[in-house]
Amino acid sequence: MTSQTKEIIQASLDALLDDKTFLPDLQGEMRKQAFTSLTAILSTPNHVHKSFLRITLKDGGVVRMPSFRVQHNNSLGPYKGGIRFHESVNEEEVINLASLMTLKNALHDVPFGGGKGGIVLNPRDYSVTELYLIAKKYVQYFSEVIGPDKDIPAPDVGSGEREMDWMMAEYKSIRPGEPYRGSFTGKSVINGGSLGRREATGKGVYFTFKYMLYDFLQEQKTLLSKTDNIFAETLLDHAGRPLTMAVQGFGNVGSVAALEAYHCEKVQNKVVGVSDRNVTLFNPSGLDIPALIHFTEKNKGDLPTTNEQLATCGVDAEIRAREAVLTLDVDVLLLAALEDQIHQNNMEQIKAKMIVEGANAPVTKEADKFLSDKGVIIIPDILANAGGVIVSYLEWLQGRETQFYTEEEVYKLLFDKMQNTMEMILPQFFGDPFPLRQNCYIHSVMKLSTVLYTQGKLWD
Repeated sequence: MTSQTKEIIQASLDALLDDKTFLPDLQGEMRKQAFTSLTAILSTPNHVHKSFLRITLKDGGVVRMPSFRVQHNNSLGPYKGGIRFHESVNEEEVINLASLMTLKNALHDVPFGGGKGGIVLNPRDYSVTELYLIAKKYVQYFSEVIGPDKDIPAPDVGSGEREMDWMMAEYKSIRPGEPYRGSFTGKSVINGGSLGRREATGKGVYFTFKYMLYDFLQEQKTLLSKTDNIFAETLLDHAGRPLTMAVQGFGNVGSVAALEAYHCEKVQNKVVGVSDRNVTLFNPSGLDIPALIHFTEKNKGDLPTTNEQLATCGVDAEIRAREAVLTLDVDVLLLAALEDQIHQNNMEQIKAKMIVEGANAPVTKEADKFLSDKGVIIIPDILANAGGVIVSYLEWLQGRETQFYTEEEVYKLLFDKMQNTMEMILPQFFGDPFPLRQNCYIHSVMKLSTVLYTQGKLWD
């Protein structure tokens, strides 16, 4: 687990320790002992499973791929979290992401615990057949620790519904006669997946921004104007005027969020910059997001990288380096790539006054404090990118009941749950000195602490 996550968990526990209305039955030394136990439980995973997958390549060679399945905490329900296919995967990263899943599910009242998986590889380096073998091997190696009521994987960076279909089929083969539909979520609809699952995270990311800047502001504008709060000042400054937005990452999350922004009628925003692993595209008058999505669908997910390609898809844009998206002079920066994108070396060049974390942990601890001290509103990953796990929960339910929701019903349930969380969090955020990330963590830790206490887990 990263030091940032540990420190925020500890700060949350410290705040709750001093709040005598929280778990009032715990007093004196017993209270201190209980909170010491909570620190130990929440800052470490229950299990770290790791193995080297042995894969025979189509050229006859054999490789061994490090792979992980981390199970952080299951006090709220079965472990839940994606499987990342990426060359940067490492044990510490997977542990941190699993802990964030625990906190995210607690915040949004999703009855799952936190888990995460990963395989160290670049999917672009392998054929479809080889990726199929890799997916099967992962299930074979970890079949004893995953399952519909134990640990339910889902897609993550580098994986998608194709890989989940393969993995579910392998799980079914290994465990004949047992329930299997809920063993993996994020599957294709024909294999029991939920309508709207692929778009859920991106839609949820944009929903949190839109809700704060429009719905919440409409209701609370008078109250916010009387509040001596640096973040309220930032929000009011961005209200009711045209806004510019840049999106880092143009995969499932970033492209969907960008399209939501492009079509949004309630917030006057235009997407002026987007980036992927190769390039940043910029147009101060706004980019044609539908045309760029159409291009990526025809070109293995990549944005145009030359003027000729831009002309082919009819998009007017300036080509810049991929890192340039972070320092564009925009009002809003939506981060939908990987972790640690804004850090000590570039935080002073960030011009956006609102940042939305579509990716997991894209802002480091140092950058988070620096930007928050300047009044930058950061809608954190734990709040913004929960759409995927919420709809995964709906998919899991549908698989158990063998009754399926329409896409419209899925989005309504998704937005209702995210709105409930925002209604709980935002008034406190704009009323006390804690940044939004800390507010979210306090609520998550409060719920987890209460459950662990009532289950007697603090004395095991």
